[in-house]
Amino acid sequence: MDGILGVEEISAPSFAQRLADDELQLVDVREPEEVAIAHLPNFIHLPLSQYADWADQIFSHLDPSLETIVMCHHGMRSAQMCQWLQRQGFERTKNLSGGIDAYARLVDNAIPRY
Repeated sequence: MDGILGVEEISAPSFAQRLADDELQLVDVREPEEVAIAHLPNFIHLPLSQYADWADQIFSHLDPSLETIVMCHHGMRSAQMCQWLQRQGFERTKNLSGGIDAYARLVDNAIPRY
């Protein structure tokens, strides 16, 4: 399903069913302060605001052949990251629809909302 910025999305409930999948690489583009409030396991933290610090080393952080799910707070920053990853040759990227906020509302209400 295409969503924000024409990027393919995955719903929070669908993602929850796949969270333990070893074939997924998970990227969180939120700020460190946001991650300190609420986070999900197994995500690589690449804050979008620190793009200049990690962009030229993206292939040392991520494998372009793996399915990549990107998350932020509500889904906009992660959609931007998905677009950028696609331009770098990552063909299997998905945006977590509604971000961690949707995950907290629809899947796990123990995760703090902010």
